[in-house]
Amino acid sequence: MQSKYFFMIGCLTSEQVEEVLKNNLFGHIGCNDGYNTYVYPVNYVYDGKHIICHSQHGAKTAVMRENKRVCFQVDEVKDFMNWKSVMVLGEYHEIVDERERYNAMKTFLGRMLYIKTSKPVLQSTEGKAEVHATSKPVIFRISMEEQSGRYESENA
Repeated sequence: MQSKYFFMIGCLTSEQVEEVLKNNLFGHIGCNDGYNTYVYPVNYVYDGKHIICHSQHGAKTAVMRENKRVCFQVDEVKDFMNWKSVMVLGEYHEIVDERERYNAMKTFLGRMLYIKTSKPVLQSTEGKAEVHATSKPVIFRISMEEQSGRYESENA
């Protein structure tokens, strides 16, 4: 008996890769400290040239500051027979210029994504609570050097 379903696994065109990057807001970034590889979930925006992300200071940013080579991956999954996946290889660039940071944050707000700041740290000094400054998020972009995409579709 012949199945009524035909499955196709194939490569996405560069236009389809762009579409997946533009239409999504959540991905995973992979980085390596020279020994271990780490994968972290992140929200992002794609501006047509770069993937822009934000994070709090921590292990992820420490690793990427030391080894700027990163991998970024996004999935669009309808079900296990209908999905698209995009992978980007590139380099981490921290955005430190205040004007560039402002423009990146504006891009996030344009997509209704809010940049998280850490809560103030409360420390007790001789019975008095003191509030220490809220840390600014690390805003960074991934310059895209290589990109590829795959898909699976039923009845293709």
